[in-house]
Amino acid sequence: MAVAWNQNKPGVEIAALTDVGRQRSNNEDAYLYWEPESDLEFRNKGRLAVIADGMGGYEGGQEASRVAVETVRHVYDRDFANNPQQALLSGLLAAHDNIQRYALEHPEFQGMGTTCTALAIADRKLYFAHVGDSRLYLIRPDAITRLTRDHSYVGRLVESGIVRSEDAQSHPQRHILTAALGSGKEILPDVSEHPVEIHPGDKIMLCTDGLWSVVSEPELADTVRSNPPAQACRALVDLALERGGPDNVTVLVLHIVA
Repeated sequence: MAVAWNQNKPGVEIAALTDVGRQRSNNEDAYLYWEPESDLEFRNKGRLAVIADGMGGYEGGQEASRVAVETVRHVYDRDFANNPQQALLSGLLAAHDNIQRYALEHPEFQGMGTTCTALAIADRKLYFAHVGDSRLYLIRPDAITRLTRDHSYVGRLVESGIVRSEDAQSHPQRHILTAALGSGKEILPDVSEHPVEIHPGDKIMLCTDGLWSVVSEPELADTVRSNPPAQACRALVDLALERGGPDNVTVLVLHIVA
């Protein structure tokens, strides 16, 4: 069943759903939605949503994604300083360090890492920070826009024109990441160059590659547009499972209602 938040702050409907899929024995995805309790802090910090897709073995990936979403939430709240974009960036950088520290303390998880896509909505503006190949979409009545780019080998091939975007989903090397939290000495997350203006009726979706690799963007857009968030999450996960569910599947949908 999709998780739907009955949050105290009006203006948005939110739901999320995760599934282990048909071919995995454990779920290495993680997600989070958070908003401050006090009205004053909420006016400043707004809303936060995070999604992560871990890698590194049975428990390594699961721990990496958990550390990522928890660290981003903690840092965003603690180090906000009236700058949502900087707080998101700081959160991902801290998560990178925390995952590497965890791996040093638990050698059996050496090589653990995770994608991470985090968004904040404050004062009618959307900010994001991103590493890996989980995706952030903005869905409007007339268009679906992917706000993130995939940090993957195939993503590079698409950007260079070697592989067509419509062929990327089935490319045999599509799962090879070029950047992940916990991997390498330094990490340089992508961030929104300018905040995106948000309007009533907009729908925002975070998802892992277990969804977008088997469900096309037109199908994603049609499903999200025509359903409330909880039903959209359920329909999309069911569609991914019908198509083999080769990976963990996680989706989070926000509908701006006012």
